Amino acid sequence: MQFIAKTLYGLEEVLAEELRELGVSDPKPLNRAVSFSGNRETMYRVNYCARTALSVLLKITGFRIRTGDDLYRKTLEIEWSDFMDADNTFSVKAVVSSKIFKHTAYPGLIVKDAIADYFIKLNKRRPSVDTSDPGIIVNLHISNDYADISLDTSGEPLYKRGYRISPAKAPLNEVLAAGIIKISGWGASTPLIDPMCGSGTIPIEAALMACRIPPGKFRNKFGFTGWNDFDKDLFEKIKKAADKQIIVCPVTVSASDISEGAVRNTIINARNAGLSKAITVEVSDFRDVKPTENSGFLFMNPPYGQRLKSEKPDDIYTMIGTTLKHNFTGYKAWIISPGKEYLAKIGLRTKSRTTLYNGPLKCTLAEYELYHGTKKTMKMLNI
Repeated sequence: MQFIAKTLYGLEEVLAEELRELGVSDPKPLNRAVSFSGNRETMYRVNYCARTALSVLLKITGFRIRTGDDLYRKTLEIEWSDFMDADNTFSVKAVVSSKIFKHTAYPGLIVKDAIADYFIKLNKRRPSVDTSDPGIIVNLHISNDYADISLDTSGEPLYKRGYRISPAKAPLNEVLAAGIIKISGWGASTPLIDPMCGSGTIPIEAALMACRIPPGKFRNKFGFTGWNDFDKDLFEKIKKAADKQIIVCPVTVSASDISEGAVRNTIINARNAGLSKAITVEVSDFRDVKPTENSGFLFMNPPYGQRLKSEKPDDIYTMIGTTLKHNFTGYKAWIISPGKEYLAKIGLRTKSRTTLYNGPLKCTLAEYELYHGTKKTMKMLNI
């Protein structure tokens, strides 16, 4: 079986490494995706355990086309009864970049008609199209004269873990949060703090990692659970094996926010994720946050744009720099922001910068190492 795991820009290598950890031998990073091969067990395990995948597509076939008739004929040749029957609902998601078609929506309609006609010829019944909650999601990708048809094995995007009930106004994507934590190298051996936690995505994703809780544990279904060849016993075996690895959180994970509403949302979401005892949550202004340990990791997604109310971005980022310098010596700080001009106001030298996307928004993930004095002094003291 050939698969494509989709991810966010900048997380391709992170996802490839995660797939290796899950037993995949040949992950190949692409643009916002990673290709790999495996069997049904691989497909189930990646969907249940991968933290940085948005979805997992199973490639059915690929072929060259000259006309819409070619697309129809090739689609009709697929043995659709291997995956679904006339009682299933389905939808077609199409991404088209080709001069063959004047309207990019038209190829999706061709594939939909071909699937319907396949079942009419098979048993004189056709499955229904359902764009809101389809049982089967067919993916069509056409680039120039080449068409790929695949099935979405995930169903709802994998960033929808199932624990988020109370979102913030601008929640951080769960896959992005997990990717940021993995990029940082945090290994659940030192404390982690998020002092502007919003709805708690970063601390919750960190605690899930620390407790080894699979990200798919809170989902009721995946795309493959509605397929004709779904092996429930195999999936239950994979889930039990992954769930056996769950441990009590071995490290301190702290979340705070100046907003009482944000803190309330974080508490609710953490409870839904079974992490009430793993995450400490409180209302606090970042200026007043002082860590109890001498070292650790700090993650922050500061407010910007519509999330800002009374204060200006320059003032907030200047305050962040001052507070980091005075209160978090010995820590590593990771801050994600949509503007380099914002980060410049922090006034601290970055150790690294990584370009990421939060939805359509281009962001910079900046890393800071916070020392007593200067880095030169630290080297002289051999610290």
